[in-house]
Amino acid sequence: MVEDVRVRFGRRFRKLRKQHGWTQVQLAEKLGLDRSYLADVERGKRNISIVNMEIIAQGFGVSLSRLLTKV
Repeated sequence: MVEDVRVRFGRRFRKLRKQHGWTQVQLAEKLGLDRSYLADVERGKRNISIVNMEIIAQGFGVSLSRLLTKV
């Protein structure tokens, strides 16, 4: 059985956030998104939109394709 893409994306998202040394609160403020929304994304509980994926990618300074690497 293939793991849910939301869970895989959340794991990738959390890894990038931690690599940058940011808390969820810091990242939420940087991106202009709600912290609880980002927490749900990290846990694979949200079906994230492509628009928010682009906001996240820009916040990390990577392309959308790089954000989705290994998802």
